Amino acid sequence: MRIGVVTFPGSLDDSDAARAVRYAGAEPVPLWHADRDLRGVDAVVLPGGFSYGDYLRCGAIARFSPVMTELVPAARHGLPVLGICNGFQILCEAHLLPGALTRNARLRFIHADVRLTVCDASTPWTRGYDEGQKLVIPIKNGEGAYVADDATLDELERAGRVIARYADGAPNGSSRDIAGVRNEAGNVVGLMPHPEHAIDPLTGPSADGLGFFTSVVQAFAGAGAGAAQ
Repeated sequence: MRIGVVTFPGSLDDSDAARAVRYAGAEPVPLWHADRDLRGVDAVVLPGGFSYGDYLRCGAIARFSPVMTELVPAARHGLPVLGICNGFQILCEAHLLPGALTRNARLRFIHADVRLTVCDASTPWTRGYDEGQKLVIPIKNGEGAYVADDATLDELERAGRVIARYADGAPNGSSRDIAGVRNEAGNVVGLMPHPEHAIDPLTGPSADGLGFFTSVVQAFAGAGAGAAQ
């Protein structure tokens, strides 16, 4: 499986995301923000960082980059896409996910290991987990508070589109303790914590984040097996 990892000017965690892809047994494919070709990848990761310096709003400029003109229609046609932190912000700005990410409560940058509860194990990015499973994964954000109007939040709850919550309450003030959401089809997932920093206990607080990457590899293998039958 080939998983594209997009680098925008200001991306910080693209190399970590590529490392996580390799740990999961897939081939990371570097994609540059100015690329107009996704190079035939089977999935894409939008990593964390400060794309285009976070000018205007986080992700607001990145949504107009050439690579996104290819990614948005591909995602709407089923390409698995995972947006982590700044990548989550970009997915919201591109209207692939509802809501927005705003300044943290008390306007402070937060860097901590947090416990998450998996709420939806049906997506290509979460199928390796069990619903209700607890994970320990780092967060590092200044604008990580997920917000949406009550009607949108109610619909996300009703449709089971919240994929993870902060188990001990959202340290950044996210509505309803939401840490990640998915689109209606389930192929596009946004997550504020950083699973790529929790793939090996030697370098992170746990290996709990690796499942996001092994999940999509398993989903791809299962789809291939189904097509071969």
